[in-house]
Amino acid sequence: LPQLGPHLPPRLMQQPWRLLYCTRRDGFSLRTLYRCGGQPGCPALLFIRDTDAQVFGAFSASTIRCSNGFYGTGETFLFSFSPELKVFRWTGRNNCFVKGDVDLLMVGAGSGRFGLWLDGDLHHGGSHPCETFDNETLSPREEFCIQDLEVWGLA
Repeated sequence: LPQLGPHLPPRLMQQPWRLLYCTRRDGFSLRTLYRCGGQPGCPALLFIRDTDAQVFGAFSASTIRCSNGFYGTGETFLFSFSPELKVFRWTGRNNCFVKGDVDLLMVGAGSGRFGLWLDGDLHHGGSHPCETFDNETLSPREEFCIQDLEVWGLA
Protein backbone atom coordinates (compact mmCIF):
# COMPACT_ATOMS: atom_id res chain seq x y z
CA LEU A 1 0.00 0.00 0.00
CA PRO A 2 2.71 2.60 0.83
CA GLN A 3 4.32 2.17 -2.60
CA LEU A 4 0.99 2.93 -4.30
CA GLY A 5 0.39 6.07 -2.23
CA PRO A 6 2.02 8.53 -4.66
CA HIS A 7 -0.03 7.10 -7.54
CA LEU A 8 -3.40 7.60 -5.86
CA PRO A 9 -5.50 10.72 -6.48
CA PRO A 10 -4.13 13.50 -4.22
CA ARG A 11 -7.33 13.68 -2.14
CA LEU A 12 -6.79 10.05 -1.06
CA MET A 13 -3.09 10.15 -0.22
CA GLN A 14 -3.44 10.87 3.50
CA GLN A 15 -6.57 8.78 4.01
CA PRO A 16 -6.59 5.67 6.22
CA TRP A 17 -7.37 2.43 4.37
CA ARG A 18 -8.94 -0.67 5.85
CA LEU A 19 -9.26 -4.24 4.67
CA LEU A 20 -12.84 -4.76 3.43
CA TYR A 21 -12.53 -8.23 1.95
CA CYS A 22 -9.91 -10.95 1.87
CA THR A 23 -10.12 -14.52 0.64
CA ARG A 24 -8.32 -15.91 3.72
CA ARG A 25 -11.00 -14.48 6.02
CA ASP A 26 -14.11 -14.26 3.81
CA GLY A 27 -13.69 -17.18 1.38
CA PHE A 28 -13.46 -17.18 -2.41
CA SER A 29 -16.62 -15.58 -3.81
CA LEU A 30 -17.19 -12.60 -6.06
CA ARG A 31 -20.68 -12.14 -4.56
CA THR A 32 -19.12 -11.82 -1.07
CA LEU A 33 -16.56 -9.37 -2.43
CA TYR A 34 -19.40 -7.16 -3.74
CA ARG A 35 -21.24 -7.44 -0.43
CA CYS A 36 -18.15 -6.42 1.59
CA GLY A 37 -17.07 -3.81 -0.94
CA GLY A 38 -17.72 -0.68 1.09
CA GLN A 39 -19.99 2.33 0.78
CA PRO A 40 -21.12 3.44 -2.70
CA GLY A 41 -18.58 5.85 -4.08
CA CYS A 42 -15.84 4.53 -1.79
CA PRO A 43 -12.58 4.04 -3.73
CA ALA A 44 -11.14 0.53 -3.70
CA LEU A 45 -7.73 -1.09 -4.08
CA LEU A 46 -7.77 -4.67 -5.33
CA PHE A 47 -4.66 -6.77 -4.65
CA ILE A 48 -4.15 -10.23 -6.14
CA ARG A 49 -1.41 -12.73 -5.40
CA ASP A 50 -1.34 -15.54 -7.93
CA THR A 51 0.02 -19.05 -7.45
CA ASP A 52 3.33 -17.88 -9.00
CA ALA A 53 3.62 -15.39 -6.08
CA GLN A 54 3.17 -12.39 -8.39
CA VAL A 55 1.29 -9.42 -6.91
CA PHE A 56 -0.82 -7.10 -9.07
CA GLY A 57 -4.21 -5.45 -9.10
CA ALA A 58 -6.30 -2.38 -9.74
CA PHE A 59 -7.37 0.91 -8.20
CA SER A 60 -11.00 1.91 -8.73
CA ALA A 61 -12.18 5.40 -7.80
CA SER A 62 -15.58 3.92 -6.97
CA THR A 63 -16.81 0.85 -5.10
CA ILE A 64 -16.32 -2.49 -6.84
CA ARG A 65 -19.90 -3.62 -7.41
CA CYS A 66 -22.29 -5.46 -9.70
CA SER A 67 -23.23 -3.35 -12.72
CA ASN A 68 -25.01 -3.51 -16.06
CA GLY A 69 -22.30 -1.57 -17.86
CA PHE A 70 -18.85 -0.18 -17.30
CA TYR A 71 -18.45 2.42 -14.56
CA GLY A 72 -15.60 4.38 -13.02
CA THR A 73 -13.43 7.35 -13.90
CA GLY A 74 -10.08 8.10 -15.51
CA GLU A 75 -8.49 7.83 -12.06
CA THR A 76 -8.79 4.03 -12.36
CA PHE A 77 -5.48 2.24 -12.99
CA LEU A 78 -3.89 -1.20 -13.10
CA PHE A 79 -0.61 -2.07 -11.40
CA SER A 80 1.87 -4.89 -10.96
CA PHE A 81 4.90 -5.53 -8.78
CA SER A 82 7.24 -7.54 -10.97
CA PRO A 83 9.62 -6.92 -9.25
CA GLU A 84 9.22 -3.11 -9.16
CA LEU A 85 5.91 -1.30 -9.16
CA LYS A 86 4.51 -0.52 -12.61
CA VAL A 87 1.36 1.58 -12.94
CA PHE A 88 -0.81 1.60 -16.07
CA ARG A 89 -3.00 4.68 -16.32
CA TRP A 90 -6.02 5.54 -18.45
CA THR A 91 -5.17 6.19 -22.10
CA GLY A 92 -8.39 8.10 -22.87
CA ARG A 93 -9.18 5.70 -25.74
CA ASN A 94 -12.32 4.28 -24.12
CA ASN A 95 -14.25 4.42 -20.83
CA CYS A 96 -14.17 0.69 -20.07
CA PHE A 97 -13.00 1.03 -16.47
CA VAL A 98 -14.80 -1.53 -14.29
CA LYS A 99 -17.74 -3.88 -14.91
CA GLY A 100 -18.95 -6.64 -12.65
CA ASP A 101 -21.61 -9.32 -12.66
CA VAL A 102 -21.99 -12.44 -10.54
CA ASP A 103 -19.74 -14.48 -12.85
CA LEU A 104 -17.08 -12.01 -13.92
CA LEU A 105 -15.28 -8.87 -12.78
CA MET A 106 -13.50 -6.91 -15.52
CA VAL A 107 -11.13 -3.95 -15.33
CA GLY A 108 -10.15 -2.33 -18.62
CA ALA A 109 -11.20 -3.56 -22.07
CA GLY A 110 -10.82 -3.19 -25.77
CA SER A 111 -10.92 -5.46 -28.84
CA GLY A 112 -12.59 -8.19 -26.81
CA ARG A 113 -9.76 -8.38 -24.26
CA PHE A 114 -9.67 -7.32 -20.62
CA GLY A 115 -6.82 -5.69 -18.74
CA LEU A 116 -7.79 -7.79 -15.74
CA TRP A 117 -10.64 -10.25 -15.22
CA LEU A 118 -11.65 -12.52 -12.37
CA ASP A 119 -14.19 -15.34 -12.39
CA GLY A 120 -17.15 -15.72 -10.03
CA ASP A 121 -15.47 -18.11 -7.62
CA LEU A 122 -12.28 -15.97 -7.57
CA HIS A 123 -10.08 -18.96 -8.33
CA HIS A 124 -9.10 -17.94 -11.86
CA GLY A 125 -8.37 -14.74 -13.68
CA GLY A 126 -6.55 -13.32 -16.63
CA SER A 127 -4.77 -10.25 -17.88
CA HIS A 128 -4.22 -8.97 -21.41
CA PRO A 129 -2.99 -5.71 -22.89
CA CYS A 130 -6.07 -3.53 -23.43
CA GLU A 131 -6.91 -0.15 -24.92
CA THR A 132 -8.18 1.37 -21.67
CA PHE A 133 -4.78 1.27 -19.95
CA ASP A 134 -2.30 0.16 -22.65
CA ASN A 135 -1.03 -2.23 -19.97
CA GLU A 136 1.34 -5.13 -20.07
CA THR A 137 0.06 -8.54 -18.98
CA LEU A 138 -0.01 -8.11 -15.18
CA SER A 139 0.80 -11.75 -14.39
CA PRO A 140 3.55 -13.86 -15.99
CA ARG A 141 0.72 -15.98 -17.45
CA GLU A 142 -2.21 -14.55 -19.39
CA GLU A 143 -4.47 -16.80 -17.32
CA PHE A 144 -3.58 -17.30 -13.67
CA CYS A 145 -4.81 -19.01 -10.51
CA ILE A 146 -5.50 -16.80 -7.51
CA GLN A 147 -3.85 -17.62 -4.20
CA ASP A 148 -4.98 -14.56 -2.19
CA LEU A 149 -7.13 -11.58 -2.99
CA GLU A 150 -7.76 -8.45 -0.91
CA VAL A 151 -9.94 -5.38 -1.35
CA TRP A 152 -9.01 -2.28 0.63
CA GLY A 153 -11.31 0.71 1.00
CA LEU A 154 -11.17 4.04 2.75
CA ALA A 155 -11.75 3.68 6.49
